[in-house]
Amino acid sequence: MPESGAPVKMSPLVAGALKVLEKFTSPLSPDDYFALINPLWSTRETLGRIDRVHRETDDSTTVYITPGFRWGGHRPGQYLRVGFDIDGKRHWRAYSLSSDQDRPDHKLTLTVKRKDDGVVSPWVNDPRNLGSLVVLGAVEGEFVLPEPPPGKILFVTAGSGITPVMAMLQALDRTDALPDVVHVHSSRTGDDSIFGAEIDALHERPNGYRLVRRITSTEGRAEPAHLDELCPDWRERQTYACGPGALLDALTDHFRAEGLEDRLHVESFEHFVMGSGTGEGGEVTLSATGTQVTCDGTTPILVAAEAAGAELPFGCRMGICHTCTGLLEHGTVRDLRTGETTQAGKEIRTCVNSPDGPVTLKL
Repeated sequence: MPESGAPVKMSPLVAGALKVLEKFTSPLSPDDYFALINPLWSTRETLGRIDRVHRETDDSTTVYITPGFRWGGHRPGQYLRVGFDIDGKRHWRAYSLSSDQDRPDHKLTLTVKRKDDGVVSPWVNDPRNLGSLVVLGAVEGEFVLPEPPPGKILFVTAGSGITPVMAMLQALDRTDALPDVVHVHSSRTGDDSIFGAEIDALHERPNGYRLVRRITSTEGRAEPAHLDELCPDWRERQTYACGPGALLDALTDHFRAEGLEDRLHVESFEHFVMGSGTGEGGEVTLSATGTQVTCDGTTPILVAAEAAGAELPFGCRMGICHTCTGLLEHGTVRDLRTGETTQAGKEIRTCVNSPDGPVTLKL
């Protein structure tokens, strides 16, 4: 099914009143009239408005969004699917929320890494698009702190991996609940450190937060073996890590070797590990063009199609944003994350499925 915004939560009484109102507004809908008063008053799907864009570094910006009618909120550390209407086409992307849930201005913030060859990030950075409406999808993700938070926390972040952790730090600081926190953060240089000024200021204040900076261009990468030096009591802490896949792999191996897997919690949009599911492989036919692609049982259909020169829609490449969906007209595919199969007649995501025999996709 095509991606859509999160449904607007409303009571049965309000929903019933809207149905009655539709009889008087037909052929228009109540939303058509609400939009004349406030464009964010949609009752169909949750909308947001881009009100500000702040440059964090040379290649990253924070986007400030005012959420629309009955926004359901989020937990710090979660991510949000956002639909951007650009040149007549809706592009879905998944971003970690870099704001906590209790900002005084009630805005949401997304911190976006600019890609010059991308579609969404250059558009977001164009000041002419301030005031544009975006569609807010479901809030998802389990990379969150428990309630109450642990008494001793270790954050390990690198580059843009600081984004969800920044939301956690804001929430802890705003509620004066900042416990004993050690934060090991790596960036290539001091100038390209996202939220560098904010975490420096937090470190300088009298509280439980201690920042350990690592400038990789001069000091090299912070490796798990360095934890004994950087945070001697790391074994006693609940650790939350976000960053490049190589870092998370190394941390996972290190904690497993110590028998402490239950103390490590990881999140990364750059590092997506398939599960043990594999398909039989087979010929993939793209019915819109008649293109045929051979795909083995361990390769996502999207990757195989791109290698063969086909151009298919994609977004997150992780099975989150639904941009790459297409109707499976014939055959069976297998989800590489879970091993589950999907039969013909349903929408599938090409970035996380491989063919289980010959298949035909409406793409």
